[in-house]
Amino acid sequence: MSLQKKPLKTRPVSKVTFRLPPAVIGDARKVALVGDFNDWDPKATLMKRLRNGEFKITLDLERGRRYQFRYLIEDRTWENDGEADAYAPSGVSDAENSVVEV
Repeated sequence: MSLQKKPLKTRPVSKVTFRLPPAVIGDARKVALVGDFNDWDPKATLMKRLRNGEFKITLDLERGRRYQFRYLIEDRTWENDGEADAYAPSGVSDAENSVVEV
């Protein structure tokens, strides 16, 4: 898992790249990035599968904010990012959400 942040000089956003390696997803064919930035809609932000089996997506996120998110694998398995900036209670049972600070 990997988060990369690149602030843009011309706009108050950062390009944030989210990656999920094959070791985490196994033979999954569909991974969604779900979080504050898309109203937790599992259909809004589907990640692209690369040739090496990794899933990846880059979003423009407003700087100076914290966003909670999780990965949804095959519409059934939730996964946190092991390299998140922090974790926060999800409000659902004892689960936590990953947090990225931009």
